[in-house]
Amino acid sequence: EEEEEEEAAAAGHLAGAPEAEQRSEVDSDSDQETEGSHGPGELVKDTLYLRSCQAHRVVPASCFLRQGSAPELNLRHRGLGPQGARALAFALNSNPYVKRLDLGDNGLCGAGAEALAGALSKSSSICDVDLSENQLGAVGAQAVCAALMVNPTMQKIQLAGNGLDEQAAPYLAELLLAHTGLKALDLSHNQLNDQAGEMLGPALAENTGLTELNINWNHLRGPGAVAFARALEANIFLRVLDISYNGFGDPGASAVGEALKTNNVLEELNMSNNRISAVGALSLGLGLRVNQTLRILVMSRNPMRGEGCFGVLKSVRDNPGSALELLDFSVRAFHKSHL
Repeated sequence: EEEEEEEAAAAGHLAGAPEAEQRSEVDSDSDQETEGSHGPGELVKDTLYLRSCQAHRVVPASCFLRQGSAPELNLRHRGLGPQGARALAFALNSNPYVKRLDLGDNGLCGAGAEALAGALSKSSSICDVDLSENQLGAVGAQAVCAALMVNPTMQKIQLAGNGLDEQAAPYLAELLLAHTGLKALDLSHNQLNDQAGEMLGPALAENTGLTELNINWNHLRGPGAVAFARALEANIFLRVLDISYNGFGDPGASAVGEALKTNNVLEELNMSNNRISAVGALSLGLGLRVNQTLRILVMSRNPMRGEGCFGVLKSVRDNPGSALELLDFSVRAFHKSHL
């Protein structure tokens, strides 16, 4: 009864609707979400969240109340906005249960990211965060990267579709250099260009810990693509790399080929839709002649023609130590047994 009274009181102060109507809506929602056995810790968590929502004048997200002690909190597509992020950040500070936090597509913007930064920097339980499609921009990237750098618990972060460009690149590069516990990073569907590539490449070369990087659907081309590809020569941790839907072209493919000559850790590489011609494919093949760790190579939808495809296949065939199991040229996949 006490919990219901607190929830009703919090709901009654929400802006934008008559008091009685708000109390009715939130009471019924809260009754459903808090039914059953709740431990003392969960009741405290819910109460803090409701009070925080009241203070920030936002409607509580029922998913948070329903979460209980579950390790995953999914608030995707909830329209939280910056104010909702502020209310949530306060509650997360006292939530020891969440390990994976999904806030994708909530219009957080830079202000929302700044509000969440404190909670992300202090949490000892959250290790996987999805902030994709939130219009974070450089301001949000700076706040998130600064928070993650002081939290060794974080292992996976998704920043796809956030309008990140060369202005955000310095913060991302600093994160790659400083965070040794981060295992997976998603920067896909952003606007990282050749200038960003020139900053991210050296940082990736020195990174220790990252095993999976997705940077597809960006604008890496020219010198930036070459600088990024050269990072693979020095990097000794990355196992999965997706650089598809960029503009690496023949110079970038050649740089990747050179890196594959010395790289002995990369296992999966996606280079589809990168404007690689037969010339670039043949240059890439020079690395495939000696590489012994790459298992999966995707080169679909590149203008390589038959000459480029045949050159890559021949390079793999001539390498007795090749670990390649799958080659994807878009039309069909070639298994090693077909060579």
